[in-house]
Amino acid sequence: MEFRVGITRDFLKPDGSLGFGDIGLGLLDQNPDPRWEFLPEACDEIAPEVADEYDALLVLAPRVTARTVDACRRLSLIARFGVGYDNVDVDACTRNGVMLSITPQSVRRPVATSALAFLLALSHKLLIKDRLTRSGRWQEKLDYMGMGLTGRTLGMIGLGNIGRELLRLTAPLEMRHVAFDPYITGESAAAAGVELLALDTLLMEADFVVVCCALTGNTRHLIDRRRLKLMKPTSYLINIARGPIVDQAALSEALVERRIAGAALDVFETEPVSDDDPLLKLDNVIVAPHAIAWTDELFLGNGRAACQSILDVAQGRIPAHIVNRQVREHPALKEKLNRNRS
Repeated sequence: MEFRVGITRDFLKPDGSLGFGDIGLGLLDQNPDPRWEFLPEACDEIAPEVADEYDALLVLAPRVTARTVDACRRLSLIARFGVGYDNVDVDACTRNGVMLSITPQSVRRPVATSALAFLLALSHKLLIKDRLTRSGRWQEKLDYMGMGLTGRTLGMIGLGNIGRELLRLTAPLEMRHVAFDPYITGESAAAAGVELLALDTLLMEADFVVVCCALTGNTRHLIDRRRLKLMKPTSYLINIARGPIVDQAALSEALVERRIAGAALDVFETEPVSDDDPLLKLDNVIVAPHAIAWTDELFLGNGRAACQSILDVAQGRIPAHIVNRQVREHPALKEKLNRNRS
């Protein structure tokens, strides 16, 4: 039986052409085993009758729910295009012998550089000065002094791949590096050149707070009204992770009341963000449509990594970056991999 791969249609423009340039699909064409195609229709949630037509799915934004996978007998891999997987029911995948792979090595540099771009834009008040120039308010530039970075404190919430890459990128700026991550030991943090702090302490001391942790049950509204009040009035919040980690209503209040200096947000609690959201009317906020890290480097790297995961499964191997590693012992998955090897 041929190995079939389905790719979600949100990679395509309305005219059917690829919307993101080269995403590495040529890697699948170089191998004789998988036959790939785009799913027949665009969708918010992948239907079970669609999913069960394929051995692997390459997924951008559509949801993979328990309904999607509970009836599947053929599917063995969800290859997520990126590292976030809040659109995938991981427990349901595990229960049904379906692996979930992500692409951490490919997103590390592009997402870290996007955080650095936000940090530099905020510290130099880049967008404010752009607006002054375009609107003929040249003389008002004296009212918008930036913040030098030397000796300032950069606080990271989450010290995984992206947080550590941001450490490397900002090393020449001579900032103090602190982090909160309950899964990292003090020894590991020290080896990376960062000081581990309790979250409340980090928020009180940091000049720039970068949210780069995963969205889980424990991190939803991790940055809430109480914790926002701990931040200095001169400090900035940057969120390049997931919107619900920050209580958006509380953040709007803090920004309107100038209790913090500003924010840069690539993500929101509800996406797309509403046109009348108060955040969009503030001059101390930089926003992006969950795409600040979208570059040719990111998309080609993500695509190649996801396609390699697919090729591994097509040849009966376990891919490198599996989220639900306990699924490897599932009898149904073992049977599928044995079939692919043979």
